[in-house]
Amino acid sequence: MDVKATAKHIHMSPQKVRLVIDVIRGKCVADAQTQLRFMKKAAALPVLKLLNSAAANASHNFKLDVSTLFVKSITADGGPIIHRVMPRAQGRATPIRKRTTHIAIVLGEKATRKTT
Repeated sequence: MDVKATAKHIHMSPQKVRLVIDVIRGKCVADAQTQLRFMKKAAALPVLKLLNSAAANASHNFKLDVSTLFVKSITADGGPIIHRVMPRAQGRATPIRKRTTHIAIVLGEKATRKTT
């Protein structure tokens, strides 16, 4: 069973978030949490919060064991861009594009072998 969670409108560019999510893709939840906890990137905190939320969804809503879950897929897509302007010389203005990110995570359950 797949468990999904999303975080929308994160005030970081998707390019910076993708550096973090590429590290945890395919790892089990415990390893991914440890990796994110000690990573020195600002994007690690919202990704860790999202991972914890997905794990809580799995245990509370679907009664799954968190130790059997792994990061099946995780994506960081661009959200709406906040437009600002910076005053420049001689009355001109330069546009500033503050990017946002939508992060989606899917946790999957590892197949357990049945011994007969």
